[in-house]
Amino acid sequence: MIQIGKENATLFMLVRNWELKDALHSIRQIEDRFNRRFHYPWVFLNDEVFTPEFIRYTTAIASSPTYYDQIPKEHWSVPETVNLTRFGEVLDNMTKNDVIYGGSISYRNMCRFFSGFFFKQPLLQQYKYYWRVEPDTDFSCDIDYDIFEYMRVNKKRYGFTMAIPEFPETIPTLWNTTRDFAMENPQYLVYKNSLKFITDLNSWDDVYNLCHFWTNFEIADMDFYRSEAYQKYFEYLDAALGFFYERWGDAPIHTIAASLFLTTDEIHHFDDIGYTHAPWGRCPSDDESYTSGRCVCDRSQSFDYDTYSCMPRWFGIAPAGKGAQRYRRHTYW
Repeated sequence: MIQIGKENATLFMLVRNWELKDALHSIRQIEDRFNRRFHYPWVFLNDEVFTPEFIRYTTAIASSPTYYDQIPKEHWSVPETVNLTRFGEVLDNMTKNDVIYGGSISYRNMCRFFSGFFFKQPLLQQYKYYWRVEPDTDFSCDIDYDIFEYMRVNKKRYGFTMAIPEFPETIPTLWNTTRDFAMENPQYLVYKNSLKFITDLNSWDDVYNLCHFWTNFEIADMDFYRSEAYQKYFEYLDAALGFFYERWGDAPIHTIAASLFLTTDEIHHFDDIGYTHAPWGRCPSDDESYTSGRCVCDRSQSFDYDTYSCMPRWFGIAPAGKGAQRYRRHTYW
């Protein structure tokens, strides 16, 4: 009998039926690099019913149980409070101005879903930790320790690999809306927060510098999203309708929330994970990952120190992490 992963955790993919080939690619990567050792279950969600073909092939390639569900309409649709005339004008203007995904309704639904609803889905309610896996991603290093156990033992609540700036034309009022929320609800802000990562002056008088954790990879404690602070924050943003009248993304929202409601020590950069999601990829920075044969990754091309990357800013408030490497040595080597 296969021993299912010992932590209360799951691998989670939001995916469409037509993305089967890309989904299988990512599943194969995660299984080979990580899950063949630990056998954590997979949860797949779709805004449509999964086809028998999708279920058959993804079940066959996974080393652990797989679960499938359709997202309810109320979590994947334009709210009735949105003025459709105004919304149509927004879509037209963003399309004319070549704003990335600016004319897409489904992309907005996805961003809103990841911002406020994914952790409420019945299949995910039972879990504490999740690893978000995107279709068509690559992992260049073996992950030979239980990454969810690492999160629990070290009291980490949010983990990421890369950080980049957001497109300013997609979130023109997000920061002002966030600032209004913070001024009205100062009790939710933690003392040792990461405001200095997302603003240049570490002050509410400053503006958001657009840096965000790239959420196509994230490993996190879903109790953070279920917390009163995050729930109230999302409700405040959702009422402002910026997901539709602008094009607010889940990445800046997750990042701002983690930066304000978690301490810096509760946020972890997985330096030991080699990860690529086109067009960016990053590699571990230490020598041991390569001399051990654990990684095959071109460090000279790593995005961490690209001029477009926000990682130097993160390293300014949190030293480049070797915590996972030390944990792996003590636990499994």
